Amino acid sequence: MTLGEAVFLGILQALGEFLPISSSAHLALFPFFSGGVYQGLTYDVALHLATLIAVCAYFWKDLLKLTINGLSRPKSEEGRQFWYIGLATIPAALAGYFLQDAAENVFRSPLMIAVMLMLFALFLFLADRYNAKLKSYKTVFPLAAMMLIGCAQALAIMPGVSRSGATITAALLLGFSRAAGARISFLLSIPIIAGAAVLKLKDISLSEIDGPFMAGFFAAMICGWLVIKFLMKYIQSHSFDVFVYYRWILGIVIIALYFLK
Repeated sequence: MTLGEAVFLGILQALGEFLPISSSAHLALFPFFSGGVYQGLTYDVALHLATLIAVCAYFWKDLLKLTINGLSRPKSEEGRQFWYIGLATIPAALAGYFLQDAAENVFRSPLMIAVMLMLFALFLFLADRYNAKLKSYKTVFPLAAMMLIGCAQALAIMPGVSRSGATITAALLLGFSRAAGARISFLLSIPIIAGAAVLKLKDISLSEIDGPFMAGFFAAMICGWLVIKFLMKYIQSHSFDVFVYYRWILGIVIIALYFLK
């Protein structure tokens, strides 16, 4: 992997992780479009760790408040949300544990990725339209709502679904605003990304941590913070349509290239 490829993949990871366009799909499709070799799930997880640092840095005040209240005042609103986030992570953790082999092989078919990109873009499109018609929005995330959003996150084991896209879609359908849905989506990503990184870091040898590896890591971390900042401001006055259209176009391109090849 060259320095340029590493930085490109790092930026790609940051864009795909926080924008609802699926980072795992883009990382898996990179060899399909470039003709190169897939860098492996371990490198994917290393890039996820970089974006984990980015989301923690952006939401550090929220994390601090949630953690303090979760440990000292578990019955308060922030305290309950802290524990609800942990419980809502369980579906995705189970999916990752039982479907890891499929995630590395079966689910990475270009055709399957294309279908997931387009199908879940449609779900996001419809959820956004439904949400825009609501006259008021919910402000409290009860346990049932958090578990449903957590189940949506579990679907992201399939590249093309998009973890942020699936969780935001679920939040929109449950009656939360775009901003609230994005916020809980980002916070919900923290434990699942951290867990995946911890499990996979043991497979990284020191010989793999070279210059390009670190360049990709820092590119993902810095770009990730900028992408979160952009999205949280963007959705204040815009719909998710641009991401929906992008996913549909990308899906069509993948299918066309697949059959042309």
